[in-house]
Amino acid sequence: MNIQNEGILDASPGDPNGYVTKDGMWAAVPWGNKFIIIHKGKQVHTCNNYKTAKRYIQKAAKGASVSTLDEFL
Repeated sequence: MNIQNEGILDASPGDPNGYVTKDGMWAAVPWGNKFIIIHKGKQVHTCNNYKTAKRYIQKAAKGASVSTLDEFL
């Protein structure tokens, strides 16, 4: 079910519903109070808020070195 303008009645709306890069390779998906970073269909990181999630994706998309869960598994 898609609810349009769900934050319109909230005086101080929280973080957006998520973030996806233009190429669709990276996404930040809300999960409770956190955001899960997904790259090529796999969960690679978890962030505490939208701002941190978006910054992580922008850094990773530029080719900068970021840690992933695969390194530890």
